Amino acid sequence: MKIIYKDGTVAECPEDMEQEVIRHTAAHIMAQAIKRLFPHADFGYGPATEKGFYYDVDLGDTKLTDEDLAAIEAEMKKIVKENLPIKPFILPREEAIKLMHDRGAKYKEEHIGDLPEDAVISFYQQGDYIDMCTGPHLCYTKALKAFKITQQSGAYWKNDKDNVMLTRINGLAFRTQEELEEHLRLLEEAEKRDHRRIGKEMGLFMIADEGPGFPFFLPRGMDLRNALIDYWREIHVKNGYVEISTPMILSRRLWETSGHWDHYKDNMYSTSIDGEEYCVKPMNCPGGVLVYRSRPHSYRELPMRVAELGLVHRHELRGALHGLFRVRCFTQDDAHIFMTREQITDEIVGVVNLINEVYTKFGFEYFVELSTRPESSMGSDEDWEAATNGLRAALEKLGLPYTVNEGDGAFYGPKIDFHLRDSIGRTWQCGTIQLDFQLPHNFELEYVDEDGTRKQPIMIHRVCYGSIERFIGILTEHFAGKFPLWLAPLQVKVLTLPGTDTSHAEEIYGRLKDSRIRAELDARNEKIGYKVREARQVDRVPYMAIVGKKEIEEGTVSVRSRDTDETVTVTVDAFLDMLKKQIADRV
Repeated sequence: MKIIYKDGTVAECPEDMEQEVIRHTAAHIMAQAIKRLFPHADFGYGPATEKGFYYDVDLGDTKLTDEDLAAIEAEMKKIVKENLPIKPFILPREEAIKLMHDRGAKYKEEHIGDLPEDAVISFYQQGDYIDMCTGPHLCYTKALKAFKITQQSGAYWKNDKDNVMLTRINGLAFRTQEELEEHLRLLEEAEKRDHRRIGKEMGLFMIADEGPGFPFFLPRGMDLRNALIDYWREIHVKNGYVEISTPMILSRRLWETSGHWDHYKDNMYSTSIDGEEYCVKPMNCPGGVLVYRSRPHSYRELPMRVAELGLVHRHELRGALHGLFRVRCFTQDDAHIFMTREQITDEIVGVVNLINEVYTKFGFEYFVELSTRPESSMGSDEDWEAATNGLRAALEKLGLPYTVNEGDGAFYGPKIDFHLRDSIGRTWQCGTIQLDFQLPHNFELEYVDEDGTRKQPIMIHRVCYGSIERFIGILTEHFAGKFPLWLAPLQVKVLTLPGTDTSHAEEIYGRLKDSRIRAELDARNEKIGYKVREARQVDRVPYMAIVGKKEIEEGTVSVRSRDTDETVTVTVDAFLDMLKKQIADRV
């Protein structure tokens, strides 16, 4: 695939740039199509994105319809068919401003005005359309093979709510039509798996108008949540952790000492108590530090692995809220490990192995990133280098492949991020391991070493799920609501055939409940086919226990599996034994 750079050089496109160049060119072609259809349109920004492209457009009083979006896509196809050459040119800043002014492109004119006076501005032209751009681009419009306009939304100019609201038109673009169609198929599948829809159908959670971003967990959702937490506690006890709970509200002075106030105050909620400012915690770590500092420690106690399921609150813009994925309060499955410098590598290896065990249990693949020092950070160069090398050494000891994400560490230390890949190929950043020399320094943490001297411990911050709420959302979409038996909010539904005595079904239901199996009895006088469909498609129950006259006479139960749709008749004892084993084995 040939591309053209802003200096006019034509070359083969590097493979890792192909999608970006295709999508950036698609944005220009879409803008040209919009201009043809709506001559009064004025354009803001139009970048490539991870999966497609968009352009922010000022259309005045014009409100686009679905038919308008279809017309824009059709016009794009005409421009592609015309096979217009895409040619760059460069102008000095003042000439560039004049060109945009003469063409009525006020947003581009303003953008150029924000650039340095000695800036040289590059443009690309296709037919009568000219766009300010650094490139590179495809050489001809016909090289754009596969694209689709998807939706429109609103966006403020320069992302500033005090500026004018523009119309953002989104699209997709891929190298081939086959890639585009596969992506559209995955989007359709993702819509079917939307945790908000499934959560409502299954009665897992709700979000009320009175609390945007503050989720409510319903009874079945609590069953799912508690199953996750029970597993979390089990593996943490097995790996030598103790559990604590710290207050939700603490003095602002604490957050100033930790550094969160300087780096995070815009995302924190605060209140006044006894004339002093207090903050609702956005993170658990300063509370964990106070627990460590509450008494003296010896090197013999290290490493100390301290876990906490802490409810935290962070201010998110209302427009960014999204089901359980982006909320204003959530439960972080935190742990903080206090250790010596010599223990760093082994402790990180232990955390990686624990996180691997968790993700394997849910059937996730994952990849790892090492994130380094950001521009805004605390601490010395020496500490940051030591911390980064500690994380790198652990990854290399494990033989775990990783990529480096420069400048994306926490303000107090570098981190390892785990990105999950779900059943339809989407990725989610969940687990993280952060190595911290700064909080122990800020809070003057100490331990007495073997030689009697006082030394400062090193601290690991880590999560497995990331947040209980978000992880439930991810699991809901990963399994499409068809949770494995041990995790399912409703594990068994006992169904009676119409017109049969319910006493045997009630006995089975009672034995299930006595065995702490999450079950419900459906004795409604409805056709069994209707009950089965509801149990499978709405409740997504792993097993249905069907009871009719034959089962009553024989003292048995007919068991239908959600996943195979096979029905077998077994004794009640055999059914209970099978359930208990599968739940105990968490399969």
